[in-house]
Amino acid sequence: MTGPKALLTYAGSVQVGAQNGIQECKHQFALERWNCPQNTRQLSTQNGIRSATRETSFIHAISAAGVMYTLTKNCSMGDFDNCGCDDSRIRQTGGRGWIWGGCSDNVAFGDKISKQFVDALESGHDSRAAVNLHNNEAGRLAIKATMRRACKCHGVSGSCSIQTCWMQLADFREVGNYLKGKHEHARKLEMDKKPAKAGNNADNRGAIAQAFRSIARTELIYLEDSPDYCVKNRSRGFPGTEGRECLKGNKNMSQWERKSCRRLCYECGLQVVEKRIEVVSSCNCKFHWCCTVRCDKCTQVVTKYYCARKEGGRKPQNKTRRRHRAKGRH
Repeated sequence: MTGPKALLTYAGSVQVGAQNGIQECKHQFALERWNCPQNTRQLSTQNGIRSATRETSFIHAISAAGVMYTLTKNCSMGDFDNCGCDDSRIRQTGGRGWIWGGCSDNVAFGDKISKQFVDALESGHDSRAAVNLHNNEAGRLAIKATMRRACKCHGVSGSCSIQTCWMQLADFREVGNYLKGKHEHARKLEMDKKPAKAGNNADNRGAIAQAFRSIARTELIYLEDSPDYCVKNRSRGFPGTEGRECLKGNKNMSQWERKSCRRLCYECGLQVVEKRIEVVSSCNCKFHWCCTVRCDKCTQVVTKYYCARKEGGRKPQNKTRRRHRAKGRH
């Protein structure tokens, strides 16, 4: 299905999937200086993302993965009239003691429709568009790489003499973890930037093809070094770290969590301020016959920590810009 009818049929799933991608991004980068865009409108080069940093590579990958994941789930659950389980291998021998059966998640459908929607956002033919399309594909491949085989036993008195198996999607958190690892090992693509500005021409297409020759389809790639995310930059949509919450004082925290105040505040030229906040939650819940649960409202005072500008201090400066100035003096 293509055209306006497809847009109406799948648009809801695409929107939910893209938003799920953003939420997973926020989880993966919760205590980092860059912690993802606020919504899905920043995903398209048509809407202002013209940078191609390590972070935007993750945005494109996790968003494409989120769209594919949701479309695949909805398809397998029978939410669309024109698709269902992947039964292409039903009753074929899979391995020793098992055959294909059950309801495998239809990733081929999710992949196809995701491409129609997500890749259509890239209308250019320059290096940035090529990088974004590559990272979209890496996100979709992450869905396939994290799938797992599920099986059910058959046989007399539960002997499990033969198993029926099918492929199912992993939890989306596992996809996020997989792509976070790819982000940490993302490769910078070294290209001559001049052809990239020339638009759609044979030289530009040839330069892009040459640069991509050694890149695996599963890798995330980027063109530009990351800016200083300590500093607010409205034009590029970076809020900076002022006002961000960090964690302190819990022995059960990981080392990464324990260092969050240093990473978000101190290293960005900010101080940590302590705030005591009242939190209202349900407590003393009791079951009443039949059939309600009644709870009291309990108030608890909790301590939270935030990055704040030092009293009388200036805004944190852009360290990257400062380094460039220093180099120019020598």
